[in-house]
Amino acid sequence: MYKYLLQSVDGIQWFGIVTILLFFSTFCLAFFRAFFFSNKEEMQAMARKPLED
Repeated sequence: MYKYLLQSVDGIQWFGIVTILLFFSTFCLAFFRAFFFSNKEEMQAMARKPLED
């Protein structure tokens, strides 16, 4: 029943495409921020924190 209800909506295919693009762009942004825009000393300090206790 729900399958046929959603098929009647015009332009419903764009919702799936936009959702996948947002999901992919979020992870790309996180990757670039983590590897290209982070300070190496700050990353090493965060890596040592669990071992300091």
